[in-house]
Amino acid sequence: MRLVVATRSRHKLRELRLLLALESTELLSLEDLAVPGDPVEDATTYEANAAAKARWAVRETGLPALADDSGLEVDALGGAPGVRTRRYAGEHATDDDNNRKLLNALEGRPPVRRGARYVCVLAIAVPADRGPRGGLPVRTRRGICAGRIATRSRGGGGFGYDPIFEPAGEPPGGRTFGLWSAAEKNRVSHRARAARRMAPVLRDLGFR
Repeated sequence: MRLVVATRSRHKLRELRLLLALESTELLSLEDLAVPGDPVEDATTYEANAAAKARWAVRETGLPALADDSGLEVDALGGAPGVRTRRYAGEHATDDDNNRKLLNALEGRPPVRRGARYVCVLAIAVPADRGPRGGLPVRTRRGICAGRIATRSRGGGGFGYDPIFEPAGEPPGGRTFGLWSAAEKNRVSHRARAARRMAPVLRDLGFR
């Protein structure tokens, strides 16, 4: 069986392959299938964005589609950057650009004022599920990983905001996700938790 993951990020694809550990289902990215264009991500919730991406990928490929929408919510910023996490410093911002902007926004705040959480929503859409009016139902599952924003970037592992995110359990100034091994991160990350909740849904749909 084949399942398209509605992403061009090799990092997300690699993580989902590890986390879902599907032995007889091949996970393919949009790049693998040479799918042109990108879905519109203009909703105000992770669930709505993930659902839109999954439906778009089904329409473009004819394959069952798994989509991820994730973000970083910082308490002191009212939950920002949230659904705009990837574009926090601009439409074409790099990870370094986003990290630098966030560190600047929190400059001078003590650890107790730097609380944050990673959020991930996974959505699955299957072509055969089309309803009587042509709608395409989507099943979603959410995962959250709490922590805080570090005072400076540390570590080259992971991606996105990992070098400035200290997960819960680490003391202030402790290791960021950028310093954790992939195995450690995959036990507690937001994507790992969403994947664990999505796994039985995929099994019910016949993916192994």
